[in-house]
Amino acid sequence: MSDKIYLYPVWVRIWHGFNGLFFLVLLFSGISLQYSDPNYPLMPFDIAVTSHNVAGIGIVIAYLFFLLAFIFTSNKRHYRIQFKGLAGRLTNQMKYYLFGIFKGESAPYPSSEEAKFNPLQQLTYVLMLFVLYPILILTGLALMFPEAIIDNFFGVGGTLLTALLHAAVGFLASLFLIIHLYFATIGASVSSNFKSIINGFHETH
Repeated sequence: MSDKIYLYPVWVRIWHGFNGLFFLVLLFSGISLQYSDPNYPLMPFDIAVTSHNVAGIGIVIAYLFFLLAFIFTSNKRHYRIQFKGLAGRLTNQMKYYLFGIFKGESAPYPSSEEAKFNPLQQLTYVLMLFVLYPILILTGLALMFPEAIIDNFFGVGGTLLTALLHAAVGFLASLFLIIHLYFATIGASVSSNFKSIINGFHETH
């Protein structure tokens, strides 16, 4: 019988749900706008533009909500990276993901009330939420209001550079989503981590 610890407060679960929904809409509409054959789009162009813009505004609001909750709750402790010994901890976690997990070994840094994330998760989430997300949001807002973009940057159009940066960061965020979903299946059971983001309780084993 597995033990359970309460790791995901209501506000985290609400934000996670809306953030995931908005991101999926952005992903599919963005792919339709960027890569689809105009004759066979994933969705009609006008619908893709509208849904991308609406979801973009939605994800900005969700992110601002996350930042406020991050500032005013104790949840921020899970994102404080201890740099001393970090390389060793990351190496241990990578060895577990690459080899140990297939040998039935115990996780070197199991989730707890004091440390919700293992070192690799923590570093990845910090980069995603505090580096990639701001870039994605700022470039997205700039493309919604192109008059705010500088016309020329070292001989290259500012709008083109902004669009390329937005697409590149969007691609990285999409990779994060795929990896995130895969690692979510690694838990007490395949479905336990998905249940935890619904009921708030993490199954420890």
